[in-house]
Amino acid sequence: MNQQRTRELGDGLSASLRRLALRHDVPSGWTRCSAALSDLDEWRTRLSGWLLREFDEAPSRTADAYLVAWYLHVPAQVGAQLLHHERRVPSLRPEDLAFHLGDGQPYPDGLAVLGTGFCCLPTDPASATSGATTVRDERALAAVLRARYTAHAARFVQAYGPLSRFGPRTLWAAATDALENALWSAGREGGTPSAEGAGMADAALVLDARYPPLTSASTLRLVERQWTRRRQNCCFSYLLPGEQECDGCPRTAQRGQAGSRPAAPSARCSGNASPDTSTAGP
Repeated sequence: MNQQRTRELGDGLSASLRRLALRHDVPSGWTRCSAALSDLDEWRTRLSGWLLREFDEAPSRTADAYLVAWYLHVPAQVGAQLLHHERRVPSLRPEDLAFHLGDGQPYPDGLAVLGTGFCCLPTDPASATSGATTVRDERALAAVLRARYTAHAARFVQAYGPLSRFGPRTLWAAATDALENALWSAGREGGTPSAEGAGMADAALVLDARYPPLTSASTLRLVERQWTRRRQNCCFSYLLPGEQECDGCPRTAQRGQAGSRPAAPSARCSGNASPDTSTAGP
């Protein structure tokens, strides 16, 4: 760790956010998660309209699945990025997170952390600063992330459940996918096998067991020299014209086919539409 990085870490959470290209405010056109939770039907309407323009069809299950994955991407991505790169966990309360939706595809293309407090390790140079709360070790820090993410996801399940055709088990399966995908993705972004392995290690640390209502421990495993995972939830992209089931879809697993490394069908790669494309997770 060089002197400049040490000094920035000592500055507190704002330095971490700058390094990770996360905002610390709510610009015009951005939405707090707490506000989004009160009007998820409007987002679903916009998403359905986008599907209709792109594919001439907007199956309700597909729109539902995309909204669930894209919303949960917000707290999962914020938590995973800060844990992986900074060994810090901020508040993940809906009141303390915000996002911006793309002008075309209504996907969160910008994220903001609005609080100033964070949990960190005793060795963090900012551990004695205002707003820092130290925990004893990495396992305890992972437990903080898991608890804060689960609390946010519970708010989402409560808000969206009455609007969705999906039951609580399906929504929590999607929440589990979002968290593990975000942790894995934080490592994969490094572009090397060792960086991806570090993301896998974070997923194993945070999801070392099943913690209900999350539906699974980490399912990441090495197959033929590539990391892969068993997804918990279907994105229903196969209902779109010309699309097929994604690799690793739980529907194929139920038919006895082995899971594999997720890869988005070609029709969705250009628009990053699928919940399992690179912008939303591995």
